[in-house]
Amino acid sequence: MSDTEAAPRIAPLSPPYAPEIEAQLLKWMPPGSAIEPLALFRTLARHDDLFGRMRPLGAGILGHGRVPPRHREIVILRTCARANAEYEWGIHAVLQAPEVGLTPRQIEATAIGKPDDPAWSADDAALIHLVDEIHDTATISDTLWSDLRTRYPDDQILELITTTGWYRLLSTVINTARIEHEPWARRFPA
Repeated sequence: MSDTEAAPRIAPLSPPYAPEIEAQLLKWMPPGSAIEPLALFRTLARHDDLFGRMRPLGAGILGHGRVPPRHREIVILRTCARANAEYEWGIHAVLQAPEVGLTPRQIEATAIGKPDDPAWSADDAALIHLVDEIHDTATISDTLWSDLRTRYPDDQILELITTTGWYRLLSTVINTARIEHEPWARRFPA
């Protein structure tokens, strides 16, 4: 059994939930969602204080960002793919990416494509480069920085960097805690 298929190291909470945990779980899920709270959220809820402090940044990135949602999703998908976090990539591939107009080919290219993949426009390729450079070096080269400055104002570049770091953090939690794949979520392409 591989690490990604092994039993969770930290078991997610199961219902019934304490009232304060249930209230937090409901805040993490989309309003009126028919989906059970995600295993990631139920795992994070093991540390209720940390769980509560993490939500504002995650919600801010997803619901109140200054970066166009399609660009945000490219960054999220690529970050999760580079960090081998199939769990989070698969959720976004099913729920968020189609909503913001990413095609099935583009979703796949976040996991297996290169920045020069024909699925990407020049703007999209800059985002793939951003994630790849941050993943590989924990910084952005001067060349890419100059390119990004022609496409985004400073506040959006800062948000793109933060989004990459946030999803790298979540990927690390997912992989280290060995959170089990949601049965309805997508798997990485072969």
